[in-house]
This record gives sequence, C-alpha cells and structure tokens, in this order.
Amino acid sequence: MKKNVMYSLIGILFLALSSFVFHKFYMGIFQVNYAAEKKMIQITSRIFVDDLNKGIEKKYNKKTFLGTDKETQADIDLLKKYLSENFSIKINGQLKSIIFLSKEIEADDILICYSRIPAVEKFKTLEISNTILTDWNAEQQNVTHISAFGTKRSILFTESSRKEVLKY
Repeated sequence: MKKNVMYSLIGILFLALSSFVFHKFYMGIFQVNYAAEKKMIQITSRIFVDDLNKGIEKKYNKKTFLGTDKETQADIDLLKKYLSENFSIKINGQLKSIIFLSKEIEADDILICYSRIPAVEKFKTLEISNTILTDWNAEQQNVTHISAFGTKRSILFTESSRKEVLKY
C-alpha cells in the first residue's frame, strides 16, 4: 500500500515538473528607433519562425516555409502581408506605410525582419499597434522597445493590449 502511494506521488511530481519543461515560450521582440538625422523610423523585429509559419498558415490557410530551404517568394510575400496587417504605426494620427527591407535567420529559429518608415519629421505622437501572432496564440507577448528624442520606452503587447500611444 505504501509503495503504491509513493509511486503515485513520484508520478504526480514527475508530471508536474515535466509540464514546466515542455511549455513553450511565446515572445516577439521589436525595436522601433527614430533616427532624426536620417528622418526615418527603423524597425527590427525578432519572432520565432516556427510560430510565424503557424500564424500565417492559420490566417491565410496556406502553409509557409519561412526560414527553410523550401522558402519561396510567395512565402516572403505572405510574410510582408502578415506584418503589414498586424504591425502598424501612426505618426501624429496618420497611418504610415512601413517598407519591408530584408530578413534573416538567427540561431536557426528566430526570424529577424528589418523595415523602415522614411521621411519622418519631428512628431508629437506615435501610435503603435502590434498584434503579431496574438490572433494565433493567446499566450503570445510582443515586447516593443521605442527610442526617440533621447528617451527609451518599452511596451508589452498582448492579446488584450494591442495598441499604445506615446506622446513626445
């Protein structure tokens, strides 16, 4: 009887601890820099590529192979579309077009995307909306660091917190 109880407790302990080990971390990191001397906003995003492929597949019902040898131009076009629909910036209340520049893979699992908004004069408000992967996974969190006019701020975007207005 004592052996059965002991084995049961060990089994429960093992299951409880293994659930922490196998739980995946869902996070994207975004950097938004205002380069006053270049009159542009520079955007760098770091997203787990497997999650991005799953999110794009769910949204557009098309399997993508970003970051693999099977990647096609159609996959990159869907990536650009997805980013433009889920990450936006308004300057002084006006929506600005974000130009996708390039992408690269880091450490085999992180997709880094580089984008910019050209011709940005001094501004008073910056509104950022970031819903990257929050429609696919409610646990997704997107940390966005913003540097402008000598100040640095960080914002956490989640399924319930999708938009933030910064005043300068």
